[in-house]
Amino acid sequence: MSFVNMDKIAVAAQLKAAHLNLPRAEELRVAFQKCVEDYYLSQEISDLEVRGLVVTGDSRVGKSREMKKLIRDFNDSATLMPDERPAQVVSCLLSGRVTFKDLGIKTLKALGYEIKGTRTQEYIWERVLDQAEGQGVIGIHYDECQHVFYEGAKSNRIFLDSFKSMMKEPRWPLMLILSGVPSLAKYIQSYEQLDRLLAPVHFSTIKLKRDKEQLVMLLFAFADQVQIEIEEIVTPEFLARLDHASSHRWGLVIELLTETLIDAKLKGKTQLRVQHFAAQYASRTGISKDYSPFTAPDFMEAFDPKKLFDLSG
Repeated sequence: MSFVNMDKIAVAAQLKAAHLNLPRAEELRVAFQKCVEDYYLSQEISDLEVRGLVVTGDSRVGKSREMKKLIRDFNDSATLMPDERPAQVVSCLLSGRVTFKDLGIKTLKALGYEIKGTRTQEYIWERVLDQAEGQGVIGIHYDECQHVFYEGAKSNRIFLDSFKSMMKEPRWPLMLILSGVPSLAKYIQSYEQLDRLLAPVHFSTIKLKRDKEQLVMLLFAFADQVQIEIEEIVTPEFLARLDHASSHRWGLVIELLTETLIDAKLKGKTQLRVQHFAAQYASRTGISKDYSPFTAPDFMEAFDPKKLFDLSG
C-alpha cells in the first residue's frame, strides 16, 4: 500500500508553479534590488554601508512565500559581484526563544555547515563569516525574526547591536533581511543605528475595495494552471465570502484555493462551484459545510474573522 498519491502530487506540483506577482511583490523586489546594488557599491567603494530590509505583516499574509520566491530567483540569477563570483542569499527560519549563540548555529546550518553547540559563541560567529565569505553569500534572511525579541528582555539590545555589527563587519558585511509580524518593526525602530540601515516593507491584509482586481487575477491564475473553470463563481458575493473565510489573509486564500483545486481535479471536475470551497473549508476548520462563511446568509455577522483564523491552523 502506497502512502503517496502520485496523481495528487502531480496536480500539486502544477499549482506550486503558479505565481501571480501582486503589487507588494514588486515593491519587495525593488527594495531588495536597491539593497543588492548598495552591496555591490560597498564592495567597490569601501566607505559605503551595506543596507537591508525589515519585512513585516500579519501571520499568513504571504511574506514567507514571496521571500522564498525572491531569494530563489536571485540565487538562480547568478548575479556577479565585484569579486566576479555569483552572489547568494540564504534563509534561516527562527522558532521559539533563541540566544545569539543559537542564532549563530542556525545560521551556519543554513550555510550548510554543521557545528557542535559546545563551541564558544565567538568561534561560531567567526565560522559564519568564514563560510559566508567563502561561499559568496552576501545576505541572510531571518524569517519569523520576532522570536528573538521579548518585551523588556536584556537580550534585545544584544541582538539589535549584533545585527548592526553584522552589516558593518569590515571583513565581510552581510545584507540582512529580517521578516516577521508587525511587532518586529517596533524592536528595530527602538535602535536607531540599525533602523536607519533597514528599509521597511509592509505586507497588508486583503482590503476588497483596493484588492478586488488582484484577488480575481489570483483565482484565475491558479485555476488556469490545472485547466479548471472558475468564472461562474467569481462574483462580488463570492469574493467577499472567500475574503472573510480567509480572515483577509492572502496566504490562507492561496492555501484554500490550492486544496480546493487539487480535490476538484482528482475528482474529474472541470468547473469549480461554491460548494467545493465550502466542503474543503469544512475539512480544514471543522465548520459545517452547510453553515459556513461560504453558505450562511449572514456570514459576516455569524463568523468572527479572528476566530476563523484560529481554526485555520
